Amino acid sequence: MPSTPTDTKPRLALGADHAGYCVKERIKTYLQAAGYRVADFGTQSEESVDYPDYARQVAESVAGGQNDLGILVCGTGIGMGMTANKVPGIRAAVAQDTFTARMGREHNNANVLAIGARVVDENKAVEIVEAFLASSFAGGRHERRVEKIDELDAPKLRDAHARQR
Repeated sequence: MPSTPTDTKPRLALGADHAGYCVKERIKTYLQAAGYRVADFGTQSEESVDYPDYARQVAESVAGGQNDLGILVCGTGIGMGMTANKVPGIRAAVAQDTFTARMGREHNNANVLAIGARVVDENKAVEIVEAFLASSFAGGRHERRVEKIDELDAPKLRDAHARQR
């Protein structure tokens, strides 16, 4: 029996390209059954699409606060991760196992997870998502390092605010 989404669980943005579509759908089914609120940004088929379009939408929804965390799936996870990291405020981690997913959250305060559907199968992808969501930022010595990462976004954020005026 599916769980009802709760306010205590993070709001999740989910996106994939054609290579990641089936894995995204499997992850979405798992997340909804576990009671997460999921915003699916597509794609909705295995028809060829451009992964940056979906990575950007997910990343912007996380950076803008509409969603708390993002999960992206493409062939390797690399293209999605690279694209998401171009959005100020995003720290996307590409994970191929539960250890790297956990460390992405605990040490790097990753707010987006990128997975490769041609690297891991659907069941492993769900395990990676579970590890990512079960982890949280450890802070401590990692805090200053994440602050240094975030400082790289400061000029981009200033420019964006100046353009909005």
